[in-house]
Amino acid sequence: MQGWLKGGEMEHYRKIRKTEEESPLPFENLPADIVEMRVKEGSKIRNLMGFAMGRMELEMTKQIVFSGSGRAVTKTITCVEIMKRRISGLHQLTKLRYKSLQETWEHREPRQDSQNLTLSKNVPSICILLSKEPLDPAQAGYQPPDTGDGLWVGAEEAAEEDPSPSPRGIKRALCCGDNDMVKKLTKDSQLEPSLPNYTYLLNYQQ
Repeated sequence: MQGWLKGGEMEHYRKIRKTEEESPLPFENLPADIVEMRVKEGSKIRNLMGFAMGRMELEMTKQIVFSGSGRAVTKTITCVEIMKRRISGLHQLTKLRYKSLQETWEHREPRQDSQNLTLSKNVPSICILLSKEPLDPAQAGYQPPDTGDGLWVGAEEAAEEDPSPSPRGIKRALCCGDNDMVKKLTKDSQLEPSLPNYTYLLNYQQ
């Protein structure tokens, strides 16, 4: 059965599952064993960078991909900027797209005739390829290696360790070539559509 619910009725539901659309990486000629760092909203930057740096420091590893969607877009860009500060000479290729996301909600007081609610939406997604070897500069989204000016490496990690706001705040500058693109991504990733904008699909519990 399918139908519609008003946004105000969502208070009677709780989220039990979230799934993202699986799609291939938007880059050509990637090695079969390419490392893809899938950044999530709740991911810890220290954990992500610990693994990513360990792989990129290996001589055999030439490329790595960072990907994230929705609220994780900003954190994905931060991880990339940290790596570019710690490993000099990295070439960058950025691809933007939208991914389909589905959330499954159940009624807080399940009954025999209760229904599950499926919410479908599109969220902004970013994929960033970092390469020790030169990339085609003619490709859209290409950035040459940094000159040294960029993100202060400890800023985001310090914020994770001490979530309490500093009286003077922490300055973070994202150096990502196309500043307009970064601002748009940051803005879009923080926008959570209001409930009436979701597509509601009602299904009886199995």
